[in-house]
Amino acid sequence: MPITDTELNRLRWRCRRGLLENDLVLERFLERHGAALDRERLAVLDELLALPDPDLWALMSGQQECDEPRLAAMVAMLRET
Repeated sequence: MPITDTELNRLRWRCRRGLLENDLVLERFLERHGAALDRERLAVLDELLALPDPDLWALMSGQQECDEPRLAAMVAMLRET
């Protein structure tokens, strides 16, 4: 089941980060995939958003590989953005 508009708006707010690079990637990701996110992907994205900005950027930019298989698919989607 896709997330609601309210949940998507909360996610947009949560994707506002202190690091501009993260903001840009996350904004483009939400434009492309936000409306189609299901609850499972939302939970994975929430887990990634709990990371500090430098760690999140290292994953999204490919400077660091994701060792957690459950998160790897979402990291790959973010990298495609």
